[in-house]
Amino acid sequence: MHFETTYKLENFILDTQWKDVPEEVKQRMKGCFVDLMGALVIGSRSRQFEAGVKLAETIFGEGDIPVVGSAKKFNFLGASTAMGHSSNAYDIDDGHNMTRAHPGTSFVGAVLAAAYENNLSRDEFLTAMLVAYETTIRIGAAIMDYYQYAHSSGTFGAVGVAAGVGRILGFTKEEMNNVLSVAEFNAPLVPGIRSVEYPSMNKDGVPFGVMTGILAVKASQCGFVGNKNLLESDEHKHYLDDLNTKWQVMDLYFKPYTCCRWAHPAIDACVGLMKENGITADDIESAAIRTFHRATLLSKIVPQSADEAQYNIAYPVAAALVHGDFGLAQVREENLGDPKVLEMMKRLSFVVDEKLDAQFPARRICRAEIVTKDGRTFLSDECEPRGEAYENISVDWLADKFRRITGPVLTAQAQEKLLDMITGEENVSVRAIVDEVNKPEYWLY
Repeated sequence: MHFETTYKLENFILDTQWKDVPEEVKQRMKGCFVDLMGALVIGSRSRQFEAGVKLAETIFGEGDIPVVGSAKKFNFLGASTAMGHSSNAYDIDDGHNMTRAHPGTSFVGAVLAAAYENNLSRDEFLTAMLVAYETTIRIGAAIMDYYQYAHSSGTFGAVGVAAGVGRILGFTKEEMNNVLSVAEFNAPLVPGIRSVEYPSMNKDGVPFGVMTGILAVKASQCGFVGNKNLLESDEHKHYLDDLNTKWQVMDLYFKPYTCCRWAHPAIDACVGLMKENGITADDIESAAIRTFHRATLLSKIVPQSADEAQYNIAYPVAAALVHGDFGLAQVREENLGDPKVLEMMKRLSFVVDEKLDAQFPARRICRAEIVTKDGRTFLSDECEPRGEAYENISVDWLADKFRRITGPVLTAQAQEKLLDMITGEENVSVRAIVDEVNKPEYWLY
């Protein structure tokens, strides 16, 4: 491979200014912050977050940086690690179809911790997040090309962490080039498809991508020298051709349900058929899901953990048929044994539709067929998951989602205060936002 260092990406990361960002991109970044804050809030009530906090305590120790949803404070490494464990805990964060990964969650913990430590304003933080998104998505595409294997969020996010945190810390373009190279070379090569078939906290590898990214930053500051990253190679530098003109954040999708995106169209198709035809869960004899091949690979076991419930297709569809939704209440471990849901799982089948499979990964489509106990058959139209990029998802859509998913955790007063601070005209500090969300009186449990 031939590499040429032009500093095109590094200059973009360091020189982008909020005042020069297009208005639609500014609104998208506010929406992303709302969405990721929701993921951090509910993720702070997960076992994965508990493990992350214990890890931070064990390895990194105390400091002055709080983490969302906890009274404990850590240094930069510890806070990044803890929030790296919560941001993807319930799989409710944004995604990007062509990289088949979740960009925002893969770096938000570290960028938020660095922004708090360095007392950034909200808009300065959003700018750091923006360059981290654009870097993560482009390096993700390059890594997928180079390895010819479906890696996942933690792989790409290590480089996003280096970009966002390096900007906040005021790296030079040469220092930025070095930390990007160190992070990309040492990024965990997360085999994403295995987590689909065998669900666990391993999932998308987000915590380990965050930890690799923050260690790359610290190692670079201590004199560790890397050399070249894939976006400097002749084979992959074309991913930077539209940098600063094509904003990849406008191609993000956003998830209404706390489970793998591949299960979302099946949920919507089934729930839609029920609403349109006045069907209740008690009416259903069977339901067949015609979908793309990768979706059929999702686990169909009776889940014993929150992770097995998320990376599953039978459980989320069954729970949605019974409850009309799939959110935090359905994925929490104390609710996994609902007998109505377990019975509904037995009535489901999943088959590959070649026509729908041919459109993956650009589109993720399914059709649902419900047969009722009295012999009626209902077939849905082709259904795509809600929140796709072509819908041009608004801040209001994301605010409504934030209210719904955090409702079991935060008071309504807290929700509205946070939404105002994140999306309002006043450019408040990141410290004010994090300190606000952590007020004990705001939390329901």
